[in-house]
Amino acid sequence: MALYPNLIKEALSTVRYPGTGKDIVTMEMLDDDIRIDGDSVSFSLIFEKPTDPFIKSILKSAETAIKLKAGTGVQVSINVRTRQQPKEEEELLPGVRNTIAVASGKGGVGKSTVAANLAVALAQQGYRVGLLDADIFGPSMPKMFQVEDARPYAENIDGRDLIVPIEQYGIKLLSIGFFVEPGQAVLWRGAMASNALKQLIAEAKWGDLDYFLIDMPPGTSDIHLTLVQTLGLTGAVVVSTPQEVALADARKGIDMFTNPKVNVPVLGLVENMAWFTPAELPENRYYLFGKEGCKRLAEELDIPLLGQIPIVQSICEGGDSGYPVALDRESIIGKAFDSLASALVESTVRRNNEKPATQAVDTSSN
Repeated sequence: MALYPNLIKEALSTVRYPGTGKDIVTMEMLDDDIRIDGDSVSFSLIFEKPTDPFIKSILKSAETAIKLKAGTGVQVSINVRTRQQPKEEEELLPGVRNTIAVASGKGGVGKSTVAANLAVALAQQGYRVGLLDADIFGPSMPKMFQVEDARPYAENIDGRDLIVPIEQYGIKLLSIGFFVEPGQAVLWRGAMASNALKQLIAEAKWGDLDYFLIDMPPGTSDIHLTLVQTLGLTGAVVVSTPQEVALADARKGIDMFTNPKVNVPVLGLVENMAWFTPAELPENRYYLFGKEGCKRLAEELDIPLLGQIPIVQSICEGGDSGYPVALDRESIIGKAFDSLASALVESTVRRNNEKPATQAVDTSSN
């Protein structure tokens, strides 16, 4: 059966919203963006608020109704929108499609290394990528990207002086490390650090990006709270080693994002230092910190395991030299990060199709 907009509308007019008993077309929940391409159809449904309890059931009913009307071979893609769109966020980063926090429950698990190489892998797949080093007290990205001597400048755009990010390996990069002398400690109170983070987000020329990665400090702190108050994050990626003590802290990080007051989807876990592989024995695996701890945690919490990254000497050497290992896509570790990037893209697309946009946390009533 040929697809056409009125056919889709007719099918959706049989889907009733449980809260009112009216159909979703009459309730003007169907946006005017129906797109048909062969046997594929995409459109948006508009809900009053992102916490609507009927979102999942409506999406399922809508897909079923279309396939019942037009045939089971139809591919249906439904975007979720809400009427309560945060104007501040739209104005803040209008050209950014996905904003993703890369976090860890504790330090020393290689979170920044994962964030840097994930950004590189995404850029090599053709995505427009920005990377913000939000670890105010321990910035490492300038060294990891071999731009320690770089100093961003300000450009006047529409009457506003905006910081122009440093570009390296196809990635737009900002870090507090660009504004302090190398080796100099950042002795700031929490409020100063939070204001610096806001400035790097809101007063920078990030432009159009497919993925804006934010390398978070370890643990949970004022910086994390500032971030979720400033931006509606698309989601978070949590990095851990398979070691039990690291997994315990990873749980806390996951809980911070999924707390009802924050409500940021966790796109998945990354198991770093999953095993050790010697360069001379590339087929051998030695599980130094335990085996598949993140895999078990992901299964327990019903979140995706995006990837397992082994320990190889080249990762350390790449971080120290400013040449991320993901730049070599044909190496074993390069392929691991390439696979991680693909898994993140898949998880992000699924999240955007199934859930409404995250709202920045409002603490005014707390």
